[in-house]
Amino acid sequence: METANITQTFYELECVHLKSEVRTSAKELSNILADDYVEFGSSGTVWKRKDYNNNHVLSPDVFEISHFHIDVLSPECVLTTYHLMNHTAKKRRFAVLFGEKEKKSGVCFSIKAPPQTVINK
Repeated sequence: METANITQTFYELECVHLKSEVRTSAKELSNILADDYVEFGSSGTVWKRKDYNNNHVLSPDVFEISHFHIDVLSPECVLTTYHLMNHTAKKRRFAVLFGEKEKKSGVCFSIKAPPQTVINK
């Protein structure tokens, strides 16, 4: 798969999990997260796929992705980085995702951007 196609695929996957109707549904979240999904949140909380199986749903906030970039690390693995703006909470994040190309997701690190960080469009 070409890098342009990989970039588009992972961008679309990231956009899906940011939609309110997905974030507020345990069923929808379970459909898009890989069985081995792990997220290290900016608060230091570690979330695993099983944490989303019951009633742990996410906020319906409004998000925007910018500066989306993919690096192919191996034939099976990519490194995805992007800026994530939460317009509802008025917070910025720098997100890092290691994902397997053939799986829905992988390991996600969400790092809080310092308040003085300016994200240009």
